[in-house]
Amino acid sequence: MFIVMISSECAPVAKVGGLADVVFGLSRELEIRGNSVEIILPKYDCMRYDNIWGLHITHNDLWVPWGNGAIHCSVWFGFVHGRKCFFIEPHSNENFFNRGAFYGFHDETMRFAFFSKAALEFLLKTGKRPDVIHCHDWHTGLVPVMLAEIYKHQGMENQRTCYTIHNFKHQGIAGANLLTISGLHRIDYYYSYDRLRDNFNHTAINFMKGGIVYSNFFTTVSPHHAWEAQHSNQSHGLAHTINTHGAKYGGVLNGIDYEVWNPEIDRFIPYHYSRDDIDPKYGNKEALRDRFWLSKGYKPIIAYVGRLDQQKGVHLIRHALFFAIWNNAQFVLLGTSPERDTHNYFWHLKNHLNESPDCHLELSFNEEVSHLIYAGADMIVMPSIFEPCGLTQMIALKYGTVPIVRAVGGLMDTVFDRDYAHRAIEDRNGYVFETADYAGLESAMHRAIGLWYAFPGEFRELMRNGMRYDFSWNYPGQHYYNIYEYIRHK
Repeated sequence: MFIVMISSECAPVAKVGGLADVVFGLSRELEIRGNSVEIILPKYDCMRYDNIWGLHITHNDLWVPWGNGAIHCSVWFGFVHGRKCFFIEPHSNENFFNRGAFYGFHDETMRFAFFSKAALEFLLKTGKRPDVIHCHDWHTGLVPVMLAEIYKHQGMENQRTCYTIHNFKHQGIAGANLLTISGLHRIDYYYSYDRLRDNFNHTAINFMKGGIVYSNFFTTVSPHHAWEAQHSNQSHGLAHTINTHGAKYGGVLNGIDYEVWNPEIDRFIPYHYSRDDIDPKYGNKEALRDRFWLSKGYKPIIAYVGRLDQQKGVHLIRHALFFAIWNNAQFVLLGTSPERDTHNYFWHLKNHLNESPDCHLELSFNEEVSHLIYAGADMIVMPSIFEPCGLTQMIALKYGTVPIVRAVGGLMDTVFDRDYAHRAIEDRNGYVFETADYAGLESAMHRAIGLWYAFPGEFRELMRNGMRYDFSWNYPGQHYYNIYEYIRHK
């Protein structure tokens, strides 16, 4: 099967979050299964060009209809750790992708509407006819719309679209002028409630809604989050649209790359270990203490790795830090915040706790350090307010680091409470709490710390239970392949 991924990110060349990891990991898995996969990305000036091999211009004269004229583009090709990637570079006064950052600009919807149009124009003009076009998040929500309303009538009538939503919070809200400039034109037609009109703002169109309505199948990144989006406020206003199109909807749990996240071969940790030989993990624990100047002693280390924002339960992360210290544990944090007040608060906290022998806050993101934290910590905390999938808990499980998570989204699909899960004891792998409050978090942390001290043998078995789970791309890859086959023959 010939599959084209259209995305704003792909690890490691253009990575802001989990979207990038999914695009790379899924593409790799589909190729392993014998499919031909190509990825189309914007050519940002801030990409990691050192991770692209053989980068060269492959099409130097792509003209993309835009507004009253057309924008001239060059298309580059290169291999990203074996993945075939095309990079679209527009030459225009708007300077869409040469701004020193991936996101954060006032014309965000215009940038990615153009990218969506350019990607389809590239496929059309080069004669590429993939069986499936798989597009991701709001940035490419207009791809299924443009394919069905424009390019279907220009020779791309047999292409099918799968649309994956990684985060419902950001949906791509724009005005009528974008319809005109992108060539969709018929404002009254697209402003129909059944098409692109935002469910709560009658003056706006919604990219993500367009992707849902026009795609042949749409997914989100875990089964439980798919349910949440239909039956709670987790869809941020799209529940009615999702339910209207529920016959072509599903949740597919993301995977992780075990060639990168694997304590048996990890090049960033000093001691390799496995489920059958777990003792070397404690050498990594001491290396982590040395790295962050933590005191040596018989205490568990609890960690947090990730963004510091409201989605992640930032007030609960702070509380977890102090609860750990108050209960004879150490705490390590690695992350940054996109929110200025939160950023300033955690810098203040870092200075306040600077002399503590049981706490270290690393307010940056460093891939190498994250590997050491996963390998060296005993537990990891994820008190998310919402979590579509979550990769942190999957990585932690592989490293024998027991997750303490809130019962939400993909966390519910991957972490099963040691004391209360309706599963065999050998299938339980962590601690889960329901309510996003201090009491719920404290209960789960108290149980985890208590087991570590009182029953160390049972805690080790809990670690080994987690390491047995397979959250590779093997199963998600098969699920997506089944979806592709379904929409191809529908």
